[in-house]
Amino acid sequence: MSLKRRYLMCRPTHFAVTYRINPWMDPTAPYDNALAVSQWENLRQTFLGLGHTVELIDPLPGLPDMVFAANGGTVVDGRVLGVQFRDAERADEAPAYASWFRERGFEVREPKHTNEGEGDILLAGDVLLAGTGFRTAHASHAETQEFLQRPVITLQLVDPAYYHLDTALCVLDERTVAYLPEAFSPGSQAVLRQLFPNAIIATPEDAAVLGLNAVSDGETVVLAEQATHLAGALRAAGYRTIGVDLSELRKAGGGPKCCTLEVRP
Repeated sequence: MSLKRRYLMCRPTHFAVTYRINPWMDPTAPYDNALAVSQWENLRQTFLGLGHTVELIDPLPGLPDMVFAANGGTVVDGRVLGVQFRDAERADEAPAYASWFRERGFEVREPKHTNEGEGDILLAGDVLLAGTGFRTAHASHAETQEFLQRPVITLQLVDPAYYHLDTALCVLDERTVAYLPEAFSPGSQAVLRQLFPNAIIATPEDAAVLGLNAVSDGETVVLAEQATHLAGALRAAGYRTIGVDLSELRKAGGGPKCCTLEVRP
């Protein structure tokens, strides 16, 4: 069932690819800030057109990845688990997002361990799927469960190209996900098969254009327009799809979900 969602986003005013902290980034390659802003604005307008609420956090100079709002926290039942980034280049994003939530009356918990928000922690029905292996520390999963008061299922990521859970798995609704099996350890693949027997299995080609870095409201899935096979599989399963082009932001390893933090009051 589709529900109107509340999203937090950050305009990529200062977007650039000037360092390399994931395999998608190449500081020697050209990038187009104006195009990044235009593509991001189209994503924002897509959400507004679906009836969702979009709030904005002010972008800060010197933080080119702040556009990836999903990494700003994990929000469940009005509680906000703050973030602690692995890489120094992104560290100053954490207090900016924590302040935004505090100023609006949310309870914010400063984490003791590295976690990168909804990049690695995804709510799926009554449980939290939590990725580890590249960014978010396994030790953070216990504090995530304790503070957000939802069972946490640990999933081990094994492919550096899919360094965050939200690049390898998309929660479609409370019972269904789409994912790339090869991005997970054998044990985690077995867990996913048990939890989600009706999951949509993505192809490596879908994942390679960050097709799984998608945003679903339970009925409509907003995903990279280049992920044509996945879009067809989603429609065959009864979902509506809207393709968007975030190819410029993909140069930093981001797609629609990376740009979108769900605010669950």
